[in-house]
Amino acid sequence: MASLPSPRAKTRPRLEIIPFIDIMFFLLATFMMVSLSMIQNAGIPVSLPSAATGQPLEQPEAPSHISVSADGSYYFNKDAVNLEQLIGHLQLLKQTRPEPRLFIHGDTQADFGQVVTVLDEARKLGITKIAIETSKLPDSQLNATP
Repeated sequence: MASLPSPRAKTRPRLEIIPFIDIMFFLLATFMMVSLSMIQNAGIPVSLPSAATGQPLEQPEAPSHISVSADGSYYFNKDAVNLEQLIGHLQLLKQTRPEPRLFIHGDTQADFGQVVTVLDEARKLGITKIAIETSKLPDSQLNATP
């Protein structure tokens, strides 16, 4: 009997590297985008008030953020605290850093008195470099007359 030739070629399968490179670039770009988006989330998400005269500040390496939410809760660097704990964090901040910088995020719906309380407590401890975070006023409202 004669042997029949196999319909399969006798070549070895090839491993295509181009699709693997595409996947690696996609994963690299995804991780970069996710990590860059995480940098902006310094405080808890609040609805910041708008201000026409607000100016961007250069943020130090490790700024401290205090947020006052719409329901009146205090947050120190994303950690929920009460007023006494917040004062303790501010005292520790003043002891560990010679000139601490503090950023206050007050929600638009938050009680103004609570934001002033945070500002007052920080000043009592000698913290003078304090910024109140605002969002940029939309261009349509900049030219509007009151």
